Amino acid sequence: MCARTTLTLSAHLIARWLALQDVPEWEPRYNVCPTQEQMAVRARKGEPEAVRLRWGLVPWWASDLSAGARMINARAEGVDTKPAFRDAFRERRCMILVDGFYEWQTIPGQKRRRPYAVRMAGDHPFALAGLWESWRNRTTREVTQTCTVVTTAANAFMAPLHDRMPVILDPASYSVWLDPATPPADALSLLRPYDGPDTLCAYPVSTYVNSPAHDDARCLEKEAA
Repeated sequence: MCARTTLTLSAHLIARWLALQDVPEWEPRYNVCPTQEQMAVRARKGEPEAVRLRWGLVPWWASDLSAGARMINARAEGVDTKPAFRDAFRERRCMILVDGFYEWQTIPGQKRRRPYAVRMAGDHPFALAGLWESWRNRTTREVTQTCTVVTTAANAFMAPLHDRMPVILDPASYSVWLDPATPPADALSLLRPYDGPDTLCAYPVSTYVNSPAHDDARCLEKEAA
């Protein structure tokens, strides 16, 4: 599962990272929560486009935005066949830009769970596989663009924290994932546990991060084990 992310880069640094011309304004975020905006990249007329998307995919046929709260993640297994995701998987794939995410580890014999920050060694930013969708309010006709993070089975590193993890895309596959012309089988082959060259690292953080109201550097401060 992936329910909180971080992206502490400025729009300028995001543009430099991905060689993009235009990136929407972005203030560093330390605790991005469902229903809030993620910074994403999608294909527009054959070119990558940076855009802010509401986290929690809302299919076009949903009656209201509340449907998105149940669709912050899309399991890689069946993402090409489930009604809520299959159209977006074929035509509207995106990358969710992050420099970390949080996972909560179950503590044996206790009801509480311990939060961990998961990042790349060296704090490099990375991209998660995502899907996006447009939803139109039937009364106001206002359009809201939403997204979800694709998850897969945990790799050996993540397994002690959780049995699922977000799909972390290899930079070499960015254009393949984004291109709507990529055959579905090829896109599905990218949805696997992370095995990239960069090393993941994780460390415990305070339960301060549990509150969606908290969004500052304290969320990422390491706490003694």
